[in-house]
This record gives sequence, structure tokens and C-alpha cells, in this order.
Amino acid sequence: MKRNSLLLAAAALSTSAALATAAVLPLANATAAPAPTSAPSAAVSSQATVSTQDPVPALTRAAHPLLSTKPAGQLRDLRPLVRMVGDARVVGIGEATHNSSEFFSVKHRIFQALVEQKGFTAFALEGAWSTGLSLDRYVVDGIGDPRAIMSREFQGSYEFWNVQEYLDLIEWMRSYNQTHTRKLRFVGDDLGYVGPETTNRVTSYVRATKPALLPEITRLYSGLPAQAEAAPWSEAYLSKPLAERQNLEAAARRAEVLVKGLPASSERTWAVQNARAVWQVAKFYSFDLQDPKVLPQAMRFRDEVMAANVAWWTKTTGDKVLLSAHNGHITYKSGMPSQYPKVQGEFLREQLGKRYLNVGLSFDHGSFNARNIEDPAGAMKAFTIGSAAPGNNEPTLDKVPYRDYFVDLRKLPRATKAWLEVERPTRHIGTAYPFPDSQIALAPSYDLLIHLNKVTAAHLR
Repeated sequence: MKRNSLLLAAAALSTSAALATAAVLPLANATAAPAPTSAPSAAVSSQATVSTQDPVPALTRAAHPLLSTKPAGQLRDLRPLVRMVGDARVVGIGEATHNSSEFFSVKHRIFQALVEQKGFTAFALEGAWSTGLSLDRYVVDGIGDPRAIMSREFQGSYEFWNVQEYLDLIEWMRSYNQTHTRKLRFVGDDLGYVGPETTNRVTSYVRATKPALLPEITRLYSGLPAQAEAAPWSEAYLSKPLAERQNLEAAARRAEVLVKGLPASSERTWAVQNARAVWQVAKFYSFDLQDPKVLPQAMRFRDEVMAANVAWWTKTTGDKVLLSAHNGHITYKSGMPSQYPKVQGEFLREQLGKRYLNVGLSFDHGSFNARNIEDPAGAMKAFTIGSAAPGNNEPTLDKVPYRDYFVDLRKLPRATKAWLEVERPTRHIGTAYPFPDSQIALAPSYDLLIHLNKVTAAHLR
């Protein structure tokens, strides 16, 4: 299952917490891709004596039943979760697969509750900054067609977001804004693509503020691909030699410096952030993404950028933000430190302290869409899997006598926390599958946990 170098590099831009290893390294040599496993690691064995107490009774006492994952209907069952959020200004909600319907719809439902009960006003997605700007224009002002935007920009590694569940969320946000003076906003915090929405905002600001600078900014951006769609844009960028991509990074950095040097104003604040977003993409592409030794540096930079963009948004706008990303990004502790040395949740906790709170999601069995690692073309496939092996975290979580529930891991008894502090195999499914489980200790990774008994594949558009 050889893949050409362009596809390998493009895979590194995945929205998955696991795709750098699942789709880059194993796909380069299929025989190296291990089958999914639930065998406990040596770390688990050495820590097994920490706690032998059954955690299920304490989890049951602390758990709150989740009556529905659908956004329609009453939200009373979420009131305890809303109280658990406390004074957090950014709530990161994860997902154990990148394309299960219930993970997306429960985030929609929780966002509704946070909007109504906590004054949250922004939904941030693990998608390109440019895409966020385009969808935000629709959500706030009704400009554009969200279906067309999603089809144009949720491509390649972002195709997993082009689902009915996210369209439903976007349409709900637009409907809410039509009847409320306090507007909801849509944010893309990632760096996979620079669409015309971003560069146009930079050049429009320069044209209005200092027209003499416009030719230089235009020149500095002239090397960026002209394609408006995400997949061909990325392919065109990655087809450039590494040295040229590094020159483009220097040009984008220079453009940001020039914009930052213009007179201070609220308009400049946004122009600088848009110029910074262009540089972030150029910087990421300036890494040698085909070098396995360099790839972890690129992944660390990506998570740092996603955290910085979310922190910038909440500090600049005052919005409280629901952040949607994979468990592997919102966590406080990387499940794959050799590939992801430091992740978004770690950066956000450093920047925001306890104003950042995270919620891990898990499931017992069900379906999801992912690229098939065993297919030479990496085709999309709906996978269905049963319950995990007894050594995993999930079977214990599923013994709690609620179909679906949420629990505050911070409030559990010491003995139960000790059990949750042991690393155990845990499903950590990104955009490619089959892929081995990751070693995750739940208590150090998440503040809250939502466990679903069953999930189904999301509805791709």
C-alpha cells in the first residue's frame, strides 16, 4: 500500500489527533500498520497495584444520565453539566472517533444549553481559520450558502466535517441570530488552508488604511495558490519544493509584521490576526512533513496554533467558546507523545488556567466513518465495531447503569481517582482505521467525561 509523497504530506494536515501516524507512516508501508489491540502496556501492569477497588459504584453515584444526544427538545438533564462548567470561558469537548453522529449532535445540544444557561456565544471547530470566517459571515449576517461553503472548504483532511450534523448546527446558529441581539459566532481555529476570505480581509484593510503598502502585501502573498477550494489548494502548495515553501513562510511573516506596524485600532487587531493566520499556514507547510523526525515538531506547532487562535478569540471578543476537536487535542495529556509532544488542551490550560475546562467522550460500541488503511486508495468506509476488550477503559465505563451519562472526574473519591489515573488501552480513532488503541489515563486527561453506549456513523454530505 504505497502512497505517493504528495498524499503522504497532505495526510499530515489531518484534522485527526491520530492521522499523522495512522495515515502518514503506516500508509507508507502497510505491513507496518499494527492491528487494533487492547493489550495492556507495561505501564498498566506496573500501576495495577495502585487501586484494585471497583470504580463502578462510585462512578454510578456520581454519574448523571444523559437523556438524549439529539439537539431537539428540552435541556433539563444538562443542567448539572452546565453547573460543572463553572466559570470556564472555553469548554473543549472531544470525540473518540472523528465521524460519529452522536458525538457531533451531543456537542450541538450542549452548545444550546451553554448558550441559554451560561451565555456562551461562539462555537470553534477544528477547521481552517478561513472556513470559520466564511461560515461566521453566514451565521451572523446570512451571507453565503453554508452548503456551498462546506462543500468547497471541508475537503481533503477536513471532509469529515462535511456532514449533516454540522450543517444542522450552523443552521440553528443562523436561526438563533435572526431572533436575538446577542449574536452567536463560528470560529475555525486550524491551519490547513488559506482561502480568499482571509487574504482579502488583509488586503482590504491595507487598501483602506495605507494604500501605498498594498503592492508590497500583494507581492508577499503572490506565491500562495490561487485555488478557492481546499483540496486543490493544499495539493498545489505541497507540490512546491520545500525551499520555496520556506520562502513563502518568510514572506507571510513579513506581511504580518507590516500590518502590525499600522496605526492601532480595532480594525488593525483583526487584520493582524488574519495576517497571522496566513503565516500560521505557511509556517506549517514550511516543515518537511515527509520526514518522520520533523513531523512531531509540525504537530506540536499545529496544536499550539489551534490553542492560540481560540485564546485570541475569547480574549478579543469576550465570547465564551465551545471548542470542538478530537479527544487527542482537547486533552491535558497527549495519548501519543512521540507524535504529538504537546497538545491544544495543554496549551489552553497554560494560557487560560481554570478558565479552560475539557470534556472527554467515549463509547462502548457502534459505527463511524474513516479512511480505510487497508485500502490502497484510502477510501472512506463506515466501520462497525463491538465492545472493547476487558482491559480497556470503555468496558468499565459501560458498566454504569445508564445508557448514556456524564460525570465530573474531579469530584470522585480518592480510590476511584486512583483507578482512573492508571493508563489503559482506550479507543482513540481519528480519520484512518484500523488503528491501535492509545494508552490513556482518564483522570489526568479530562475534567468531565461523557460516555455513550452506542454511536452511529455521521451523515456525510
